[in-house]
Amino acid sequence: MTGLPLEGIRVADFSWFGAGPIGAQTLATFGAEVVRVESEKHVDSLRVVHPFALNPDGTFKSGYNVSGYFNNFNAGKLSITLDLNSEKGQAIGHRIIEKSDVFVTNFTPRVIDKWNLRYEQLAAINPRIIAAYAPMQGMEGPNRDFLGFGAVLTPVTGISYMSGHPHRPPIGVGTNYPDYVINPGHTVTGILAALRYRNRTGTGQRVELPQLESVATTLGTAVANYLANGIVESRTGNRHPTYTPHGAFRCADDPESVGSNDRWVAIACRDDGEWRALCQALGQSHVAADPRFATAAARKANEDALESTVGGWVRERRAEEVMETLQAASVPAGVVENAQDMLDRDEHLKARGYYVYLDHPETGRSAYDGPAMRLSETPGVLRAPAPLLGEHTMDVCERILGMSADEVADLLAEGVLA
Repeated sequence: MTGLPLEGIRVADFSWFGAGPIGAQTLATFGAEVVRVESEKHVDSLRVVHPFALNPDGTFKSGYNVSGYFNNFNAGKLSITLDLNSEKGQAIGHRIIEKSDVFVTNFTPRVIDKWNLRYEQLAAINPRIIAAYAPMQGMEGPNRDFLGFGAVLTPVTGISYMSGHPHRPPIGVGTNYPDYVINPGHTVTGILAALRYRNRTGTGQRVELPQLESVATTLGTAVANYLANGIVESRTGNRHPTYTPHGAFRCADDPESVGSNDRWVAIACRDDGEWRALCQALGQSHVAADPRFATAAARKANEDALESTVGGWVRERRAEEVMETLQAASVPAGVVENAQDMLDRDEHLKARGYYVYLDHPETGRSAYDGPAMRLSETPGVLRAPAPLLGEHTMDVCERILGMSADEVADLLAEGVLA
């Protein structure tokens, strides 16, 4: 491996679930050697949740290595299983950190204290360490030990309150969005900034990313609108303050669509010209002059009727046909894609080779998310599939920590290693 921007950087990944491991995987994709420290006694729950790989007879595989959820977010890492509840386990953990450039965790401060992983303790072992902490609500404060995941963060940061239809309760965004995008992205940014500082000064530092505060930055103008105008933004469904029609419209069912055969297309008209173009493209030019819809103000005042009318036009058409017809008329439109579309049907993603197929010893050939960004001179690469639980325990102990085979055997017998 040559030419990757983080080559020569070693990351001690003491995180679990989503935000921490996904950030660490980004570092691995761009050349860092990432040592994922895991526990056989308290396995990362992502290793035991669906989707699981299938056996030839259609039944689900079982075990700690067949979760597509875990594997997709841990490609290219090394895995060592270590009992951090023991003194010897903590000593080995400290040795890994001593040999590393970056330490990453998203455990709560209570666990950090229990395992003696505070920044002051790590800096005493390795003054050059970049120690990134991403607990849900920060390292200090009255709620510092609260547990949290993406499904918790979306309501407590206000995202759920603004998600859904105005006549219904808040529903959130349908996925643990903060875990996949916001928090790992911010964590990586902080780590890279700290690495730049270390390159200039030779000194490491602590990077603290309270996930609560990280996610709050995605509220856009909601807080500013309340501050300036006293307005609390709430649920508007798919509607837009000024664009109309603006929403997702049901199209003809697709019997080849896996799971659910319903299909949808998103349409947005930003001005009267696009509205007239939409009417003409769908063979309804006469409706453009309807007094209820002729201007943006009129369409906003009659939005229920407008959406019902547009919905009737597209209900018996294929979503792809509607998209192509409207795009040809310069009207913003796109199929509301599902996972099948993204992986198998989206010709653009196929042409760009976004999904990477890797051979895993237990799940076989599987699709992994590709690098989120492409550097022209130093492109990222998924070098290996996700590791089996503890697959690299011996390698890490011997090659990185310099332990003898006998030492490793003794620690395995004691249950410190697994």
